[in-house]
Amino acid sequence: MRAETIGIIGGTGWLGGALAQALIDSGFISANRLFLSNRSGSHPLAETGARLMTDNQALVDACDTVIISVRPEQFKALSINASGKRVISLMAGVPSRVISQLTGASLIFRAMANAAIEIRQSFTPWHCANELASAEVEFIQGLLACVGTASRVPTEDAIDYLSALSGTGPAFPALLMTALANQAVAAGIPEDVARSAARGVVLNASQLLANAEPQDLIDSLVAYKGVTAAALQSLMDAGFEEQIGRAVQAGADVARKGM
Repeated sequence: MRAETIGIIGGTGWLGGALAQALIDSGFISANRLFLSNRSGSHPLAETGARLMTDNQALVDACDTVIISVRPEQFKALSINASGKRVISLMAGVPSRVISQLTGASLIFRAMANAAIEIRQSFTPWHCANELASAEVEFIQGLLACVGTASRVPTEDAIDYLSALSGTGPAFPALLMTALANQAVAAGIPEDVARSAARGVVLNASQLLANAEPQDLIDSLVAYKGVTAAALQSLMDAGFEEQIGRAVQAGADVARKGM
């Protein structure tokens, strides 16, 4: 159990709330040392023993670690002084230098969780420009691991790129599932069957990748020269990988420009 205090600004939103519940459930921190900002001062998370506060500065003053989990466009309106605090940002497109300028903090971590935080399966990359002691790295890794897995990345630019890759969460699989279902319907397959088939591909069959190298699987299927090989080859010939690259780059460009 940590002796430190942690505060989450935006701690009762979908992302902040999911993180708060996970921190408590995992035992990373005791509920009475977790502070959550909430405009009304009332929320079901209070039943866990977490402390709800309506004043963001009061939360900052009470905590060793401040997690900012608000929409990027809301950040400037926070007007907090977090000098001397460890600040973890879960915001896309807000550079560390801007966070430092507006909060006074010098120890800043940028992390990019995704929607799978709700089921504690998020992959969360994080970056900090400071040299960190092993205990500091362990703390951040442990905190983020409460909602899945986490990895430190070497540059802040990598966080912006990954905001458009892993940060998109279920967006790409959802798009693939929708496209497969819609194309099946267009080919004359009954809608309920089409949607079940697409779900089976994206949710069920893809679980095989948990214990297989993706490229090895692709190579073996293409070498077999069957139905699957023909479908894969068509996608590859059409520049599927390049199109994915352009899509992720488009999102990364938005993150780099600032939200």
